[in-house]
Amino acid sequence: MSISTYQASVPPVVQMLKSISAVLDKAAAHCEQRKIDPAVLVGYRLAPDMIPLSGQIQIMADQAKGAISRLAGVDIPSYADTETTIPELQARIAKTLAYVQSFKPEQFDGAEDKDVVMKIGSGEMKFKGSQYLFHFFFPNFYFHATTAYDILRHCGVPIGKRDFIGGI
Repeated sequence: MSISTYQASVPPVVQMLKSISAVLDKAAAHCEQRKIDPAVLVGYRLAPDMIPLSGQIQIMADQAKGAISRLAGVDIPSYADTETTIPELQARIAKTLAYVQSFKPEQFDGAEDKDVVMKIGSGEMKFKGSQYLFHFFFPNFYFHATTAYDILRHCGVPIGKRDFIGGI
């Protein structure tokens, strides 16, 4: 069985963006029920040197739009990292979801062999499309999605593995 780059990238990204959005809905409800200031969760970090929930969601969205754009050969849209509330984080996810879902399978034709070059600091990282997708993008994307989930779970939001996986 062969799988296209579109099938390997867009549906899993859509699934995870929807899952994290649903987890944020549960976080907002949890805050309301427990009389917790949502800003506490948005600014929470698992360790002093880690990025807070807001940054995890921002990076997750940046990873999603960046990967899909690179693989499709289009310019990556820029989002300002200004979200400080759960509704603002939800809006960022929704905007990213709409962007990712706007792509068509034919935009990914040949993407597995395409050269992907990323500027990192003062250097560059070079990949073939499939190597970039499976060995760079997905580990980074899922790391930030998992860390966002873990922050909320640690803060007592009643979520579980099914929430993380979402509807399949």
